[in-house]
Amino acid sequence: MDVFTVRDLREHTGTLIHDAEAGKLSLVTKRGHPVFLAVPFSEDLLMQGLALALAIHLFKEGVLTMEKAAKIANHSMEAFIEKLGLFGIPAVTYSREEIAQELKDLE
Repeated sequence: MDVFTVRDLREHTGTLIHDAEAGKLSLVTKRGHPVFLAVPFSEDLLMQGLALALAIHLFKEGVLTMEKAAKIANHSMEAFIEKLGLFGIPAVTYSREEIAQELKDLE
């Protein structure tokens, strides 16, 4: 595994990409502390959990609907909601105005 500093990335992006294409992991550090791990993309990586992590992240950021995120994660809606719960991520979010309107509609 190669280690790059943030400064190295400016000058050695090609090396990082070449390493990834060769299947090598690379660690990127800033001031001696790990910042991120560059992991080569592969079908195996997707099947071993990246799909779920990506789906959860995109759902949490509001980029994907729950249905689309569950599909990317290769989970049923119920299973995806369970996974969200394990990570403390609400499956449904309402603004104060939406909650007030829902309560008003119930009355």
